[in-house]
This record gives sequence, C-alpha cells and structure tokens, in this order.
Amino acid sequence: MRILHTSDWHIGRTFHGNSTMDALAEVLGALTAQVREHAVDVVVVAGDVFDSATPSGPAYTLLGDALVALHDTGASVVVTSGNHDSAARLGFQARLLREGIHVLTDPLAIGTPVTIHDPDGPVNFFGIPYLEPAIVRQHWPEGDAEGRPLRTQAQTMAHAMHLVREGMARHDGRSVAIAHCFAAGVDATTGLEREVRQGGLDVVPLEVFDGPDYVALGHIHGRNRLSDRVRYAGAPLHYSFGEQSKPRGSWLVEIGESGLAGVEWLDLPVPRRLVTLTGTLDEILSDDNVAAHAEDWVCATYTDALPQTEPMRRLRERFPFCALVQHLPATTVESGEGSYAARLREAVSDDERIAAFLEHVREGHGPTAREIELIREVLDDRVRAEALV
Repeated sequence: MRILHTSDWHIGRTFHGNSTMDALAEVLGALTAQVREHAVDVVVVAGDVFDSATPSGPAYTLLGDALVALHDTGASVVVTSGNHDSAARLGFQARLLREGIHVLTDPLAIGTPVTIHDPDGPVNFFGIPYLEPAIVRQHWPEGDAEGRPLRTQAQTMAHAMHLVREGMARHDGRSVAIAHCFAAGVDATTGLEREVRQGGLDVVPLEVFDGPDYVALGHIHGRNRLSDRVRYAGAPLHYSFGEQSKPRGSWLVEIGESGLAGVEWLDLPVPRRLVTLTGTLDEILSDDNVAAHAEDWVCATYTDALPQTEPMRRLRERFPFCALVQHLPATTVESGEGSYAARLREAVSDDERIAAFLEHVREGHGPTAREIELIREVLDDRVRAEALV
C-alpha cells in the first residue's frame, strides 16, 4: 500500500497580510497530481487543515475542492484535526462525505481504526485528533495507566497511544497512527508552530509512538525524520521567512506485507520564493537585487545606523512583493561601556540623559548636532515656562 503523508495545510492563513489561498490551491493541485502519478492508495492529512477554528466560506470551498480532487484519483483520504482546527466544525460533515473520505476528530474513537485493504490484507489507520489535556481529560477520568490525571500533552498522548495499541490488538493487520503534537527530537530549525513550546510539558517522548508500522505526525512546519517510522511532513507552503530554505513536500510511504517497506520524499513546487536581503537600504535597492528578486517575497533587513524614511514604500517600488522590513543596525554598543542604567546614573543633566537614551535605542548612536540643538531648545523652553509659573 502506498500512503502519502501530508499535514498543516492551514487553509485561510495569511502571509504578512497577503492571502495564501491561490498559492495553496496551486500546491494542493500539484500534490493531487503526485497522488495520481505514484498510484497512491491513501492520503493522510495529519491535522491543522484550517488555520482558524472559524474558517471562512472560501476556506471550506478550497478544502472541499481538494478532497474531491484527491478522491477522484482513486485514493482514500484520512484527515485528523489539529490545534488550529475546530474539531466540531471540521468533523460535523464527516457522515455526509462520500465513501473513501474519512475525517477523524472524536477522541473517544481513537482506538477504532479506519480499515483499508490492499492485496496483502488490511491496514488500520488510527486517527488521534489534537488533544488539549484540559479539554479531553473529562473523557478519561480514570487517568493514565498509573491512575494519574491527564495534565500534560505527554501524558495525554501516551494514553491515546495506549488506546491505539489496544485497537491494534483487536484488529488484525498492519497499522498507521496519525497524530498532531510536538514530539521530542524535532530539529528546531525546521519551522516550529507559532504556539509550540520547546520544553517542559508539551514535549511527547518518542517512545510513546512505539507500536504502529508508521506514525504520521503534524504540527511542525518543516519535514522531520524522528525515526524510520515516525516522521513530520511539514506544511505544503512556506508560512514564514524562517522556513524559506526548507523544502516543501510530503512523504510517500510504502507499507509492505510485513510492515514498513520504504519512505521517499516528494518535493512540491514553491509558487513564490522567499528571500531575506540584508545590507544598507541602498544596497538592498540595488539593480542586481531587483533583477534577481523582483518576483520573490522579500524580507528586507537594512543595517543603516539610523532608521530610514518610509523604507517599506521605497522597497515596494522596487520589490512589489516585499512583505517585511526590519531595521537591524550593523553596529552595536560595546559591552565594556556599561549598561544603559549605569549611563543614566552617571548623567548629571537632562540633555546628557536624553543623549544616553538615544544612544541606547539607536544601538550606540547618540544625537546628531542638529538634534542636540533641538534638545537644548526644548529644555530651554521648559526652563522659561517654569520660571513664569
């Protein structure tokens, strides 16, 4: 059986205020073509189908179009909910969907698989929706295997996988688990979800996922191989400049007669490249940069000593798709000069205090000669006003 593992579509997300709907539709069209080309039997979507718990009408339309297109290839589709999804909204049409499209959002059904057959027999797909401990612990008041209340993501996922293994014992055949969480061992440079905390209670130990032949994870936006059988596919689009160098795609998973037989990465197209340009504003606006990146999403990090006038307007005149501008001066205050608080204590006059403040917020650059004149004029006006009171 051939399985395509994808996740984190985030239908409806914007990119620095720009809609991603058309780009995502293009990429999901390419994914559908891969499903057809590689004769995929099952497409797994591991959570965060939508970007919001209250999706817009066009977001529902895009999801419907994508699911129908995948189904028309002859593949079955198994979808679970993520932390961005409303499980109720994503799952309310589950019974109305055509045969071969399965939306799994019920925590109480974790141990009941969707079973799909191939010539070697059944493959059981166990869907684990995103489990917020504070919300789902009511379903399991008995707690974990040691009777402890389910207070952490690790405890809750461990209990869910216990239910999966119980389901595996009741159903013959090979097995695939689908979950949405932050698992230990993730490469933190590959694009973490906005809400993910990399330490403490939200991390699920890798051994929790022991048992199934393959575990399809979602929640991390970059591909990750935690083991041969536990992987993240990542998001199909770049949703932040921090992800710009990471490939977009999905895992093509081969389940053989006795279990996992192979995994191959399939790249997806990038509708518009992302690039970060660093230098002075004039350097960024150079003809060479414009020639190379006029059609790219641009993050401009300019290093001029002082903030420049209307940098975004000037950048968009040259780069129509400039999405983000940041000021990061090339020079910084040397540590040996003391802290801002120390400089304030050493200042004996108001103009010295103002100069220390400007030097602090400007990464070591104090007031210009003209600014010193203006500061003194303002201070002199204040003194004259106080004298008249």
